[in-house]
Amino acid sequence: MRGFLQPAVKPTATENQTAFTKMARGRRTKLAKGAQTTLVKADQWAHGGKATAEVAEALDRQVKALAAKKK
Repeated sequence: MRGFLQPAVKPTATENQTAFTKMARGRRTKLAKGAQTTLVKADQWAHGGKATAEVAEALDRQVKALAAKKK
């Protein structure tokens, strides 16, 4: 039982990542296309998984632009 004395390491998501996970699948697909990536990679980014810096920045910009558009 390796590491049982330490708490589990949990990835923390940013506000944009949590906003992305709350969106409908169709909206997430459009944002992923705008960021020139797949929905699978975008969902991995949203859950705090590994994503390249380019993908993360592009998705972050897409979510910010959508939030600004709604206001």
